[in-house]
Amino acid sequence: MLGFEESYEVCNCKRVTIKHIVDAVKNNEAKTLRDIQDITTAGTECRHCIFSEADFGRIKKKIYCKDILNEVKKEITNG
Repeated sequence: MLGFEESYEVCNCKRVTIKHIVDAVKNNEAKTLRDIQDITTAGTECRHCIFSEADFGRIKKKIYCKDILNEVKKEITNG
């Protein structure tokens, strides 16, 4: 997934990995960032992991929930 291991922790506050987010999209039919938050709790604490525009941390994230959502949706659409 975008060059990261699926065990890479996207949301450090809630310890949510890429795999958790991918599973939410593929298996729980998450279609929006809000769906991902509801299913995984990612991005419900400091919110820096949702998308780059919301990342006000001193150390920027390397991948965001939005990136993963868009990539998985693209994979599903393209088969």
